Amino acid sequence: MRIGFGYDVHKLVNGRRLVLGGVEIPFAKGLLGHSDADVLLHAMCDAILGALAEGDIGKHFPNTDMEYKDISSLKLLAEVSELLRQRRYAICNIDSTIIAQKPHLAEHIPSMVENIAKILGCNTSQINIKATTSEGLGFAGTGKGMAAYACVLIMKA
Repeated sequence: MRIGFGYDVHKLVNGRRLVLGGVEIPFAKGLLGHSDADVLLHAMCDAILGALAEGDIGKHFPNTDMEYKDISSLKLLAEVSELLRQRRYAICNIDSTIIAQKPHLAEHIPSMVENIAKILGCNTSQINIKATTSEGLGFAGTGKGMAAYACVLIMKA
């Protein structure tokens, strides 16, 4: 068994869609990034890559490569999932937290879990997503950005 940890942060800006866990969330702002800037999926990719000792998301999907410009992070997760399978590992579970003052995300979490479980080829009971605020403190609390943490446990398949 191996464990991996991931973290990601993106700035909130006007003129972008807000995508979390592969779900488009109705909101006045979106996350700025080279891809769709899905902070949750980026943290999960980093956690899985970390568990595999394969570096980070920037190593595999550099923000200087136009192939990844505006790409859906579900596709990035699918590529990381394929690497997981090639190395003969499977997901035991993923636990994650999104930090955002607004919008409220609880109603969107089941769809996020479904998307992620489908891509990773695991049961929805193996994916946990929580959302919290930072009580008005820091960049997330003032609405300047969002962050996500993810921890993954993998085992030999």
